[in-house]
Amino acid sequence: MKARVLTKVAAQSILKNKMRTLLTMLGVIIGVGAVIVMVAIGEGAKRRIAEQVASLGTNMIVITPGEMRLSGVSQGGSTSNRLRLEDALVLEREATLLSAVSPVVVTRGQVIGGQGNWRTSTQGVSTEYPIIRNWSLESGVFFGENDVRTMRKSAVIGKTVADNLFPGQDPVGERIQIRSVPFQIVGVLSRKGQTPEGIDQDDVILAPYTTVQTRLSGRSWIPQILASTYSPQDVPDAQDEIRLILREAHELPPFSEDDFAIRNQSDIASAAESTTEVMTLLLSAIASISLLVGGIGIMNIMLVSVTERTREIGLRMAIGARGSDVLKQFLVESVVVSTLGGLIGVAVGYGSALLVGRIAGWSIAISPATTLLALVFAGAVGVFFGLYPARRAAALNPIEALRYE
Repeated sequence: MKARVLTKVAAQSILKNKMRTLLTMLGVIIGVGAVIVMVAIGEGAKRRIAEQVASLGTNMIVITPGEMRLSGVSQGGSTSNRLRLEDALVLEREATLLSAVSPVVVTRGQVIGGQGNWRTSTQGVSTEYPIIRNWSLESGVFFGENDVRTMRKSAVIGKTVADNLFPGQDPVGERIQIRSVPFQIVGVLSRKGQTPEGIDQDDVILAPYTTVQTRLSGRSWIPQILASTYSPQDVPDAQDEIRLILREAHELPPFSEDDFAIRNQSDIASAAESTTEVMTLLLSAIASISLLVGGIGIMNIMLVSVTERTREIGLRMAIGARGSDVLKQFLVESVVVSTLGGLIGVAVGYGSALLVGRIAGWSIAISPATTLLALVFAGAVGVFFGLYPARRAAALNPIEALRYE
C-alpha cells in the first residue's frame, strides 16, 4: 500500500474519533510543549549570562585569596588573607601582559546623604578600575591619581545609590557621609545591571583605595585584585605571569600550593553556564516523562482500535491485503497521531515560552534545531509505542478476524 493511501486511511480513522484522538495526543502535546519551554528558558538564560559576563569587563582577570586548609580540610575560598596592596603594586610594576591593575578594598555600611540613607558597599579602587570593568560615567568625572595619592574623600556612586539618595536629580557636587566620614560625589556611573550571580552592580560607591583603606576599612589585606590584558588572546599567558610574580612575592617554595586564586571571564561564564545547563537538562528530563506517558496513551488507544476494527482487518486480508500492509497502516496512524500532537505541542510551547518570558521578565531563545528535535522525538514516540499494536493487528488470522463479534 502506498504512503499516500496509508496517510489518507490514517487521517480518516483519526477524524472519525476526534475527541478520542485529541485526548490521546494530550500527553505528547504537554510533553513537547514543556520541553520547548524548558529549553527556551535555558537558552535565554545562557545568552543573558554571556551578556552579564561581558558587562563585567574586557579581558578581565580576578585574583582572590586562596583556600585556607586546617588539618587537611578546606575552609573554602577567600579564607586566606594573603593579598595585600603590595601585590597589586608589584603586578602593576612587573607584569608585561597586563594593561591595567586595580586593588579592590571593600567595606559595607550606612550612607547618609540627599533625601535619606542607604546601606551599600564602598569599594576602594584605583583610577584604572573603570578601564578594567569597561564602565562609563553617566555624569561627572572619575577621581584621578592625585585623589588616590592624597587620600582625597572623593566618591563615584552607582545608579542604584543615586536613585535612592538623590531621586530625580544629578548628585554630582553633593556630599554624602559613609560611616560618618564625609565624601564629595564627583561622578555617577552608568547603569550596569546584575552579575550572573544576581548581584546588583549599580549598588556601589567607588572611592580611592588609599582613602577607603585608611579611613573606612582599617585592614591591611585586600579581598580582590582586578586586572585586564591588552587582548583576549593574552589572558592565559597573563594568568601564568601573574602566578609567577605573586608566588615570588609571597616567597612560596617550589612545590607548595598557591595561596591565591586566579580566574578569568571564561571561568566565571563556564561556572554559571554549567549550572544553567544542569537545571535545563533536569527540567527537560522531567518534561520528557510527559512524552513517555503520552506514548503509553497512544499504545493503549491503538490496542483498543485494533480490537474495534478486527473484522475490518479480517476483511482487508480476505481481499488480498498482506500482514505487512496492515502493520504499515496502524504504524502510520500511530505516527500521524504523535506527530500531530508534536506540532500542536510546539505551538503551545512557543506561546507558553513567550508568555513566561513576558510575565517573569526572562530572556527567551527558541532555536529551530530544538523545534526539529522535539518533532523528531514525537514521531519516534509514535513509532516505538505504535509498533506493538501494529504487529498484533498484522498477526491476526483472517478467518478468526472475520468471525470476531
